[in-house]
Amino acid sequence: MLQVRNLTKIYNDGTVALRNVSFDVPDGEFLVVIGLSGSGKSTLLRCINRLIDPTEGEIFWDGLDITKLEGQELRHLRRKIGMVFQQFNLVKRSTVLTNVMAGRLGYAPTWRSITGRFDEADKARAVSVLKRMGITDQANKRADELSGGQQQRVGIARALMQEPKLILADEPVASLDPVLAHSILQHLERLNKEDGMTILCSLHYLDLVQRYGTSVIGLREGRVVYQGNKQQILHMTDEEFKTIYGEEAERMGGVVGDIAEKEVISEGEEVPQ
Repeated sequence: MLQVRNLTKIYNDGTVALRNVSFDVPDGEFLVVIGLSGSGKSTLLRCINRLIDPTEGEIFWDGLDITKLEGQELRHLRRKIGMVFQQFNLVKRSTVLTNVMAGRLGYAPTWRSITGRFDEADKARAVSVLKRMGITDQANKRADELSGGQQQRVGIARALMQEPKLILADEPVASLDPVLAHSILQHLERLNKEDGMTILCSLHYLDLVQRYGTSVIGLREGRVVYQGNKQQILHMTDEEFKTIYGEEAERMGGVVGDIAEKEVISEGEEVPQ
């Protein structure tokens, strides 16, 4: 069980990204976080794995307060929390296999992390996760030779190398076309259903939210303004919709608001390769 309590994040320039955010995520949930850009979605996910330190509040995972951890304790926690990024965050000039192996750095001794040397068990595990992602044949290619969809599968494979119990996916399909978006989310869904992994995923598109989420929280200006389960997502009212996206927002072609559509496009669609 993940429990977020009164989480607040104020950046050094005075920007309040999160305001007293509280919610629970039972184990095995596929929770989708929705809201316009700037609503606090990325900040929330990055506070959970302590890439960003919250200003106030608590985050409990299986009864352990994540916000209090430091040093080796924090390092050990992060082994069990995989992260999938919108822009993939791969080392472009390195091979796919090398990028995937980076997911074991939290387990490797310092000297092995520095030299990039991994044991045979780790190499076998890397081959296994590449096979699961359907990209074994790409193992020796440079990451920048792959399409956007393939690069995101590498990102998921890298997260799987940590043997995580929880995966945080920060806008993982924002730069992909609709077909590839479904492909990536289906991989995450299989991890959720087959492996029992808890998934926290931020998304823009309403049809994707309704298709994959088992529960949803909606953020607006750093506050939780909506919480719903699977059935409530499917029957979201216009009033609930506008509470999240504003009075000027309209449902358009499966996109959560006309403002959201413009932002997704401005972030860049995948160019066929």
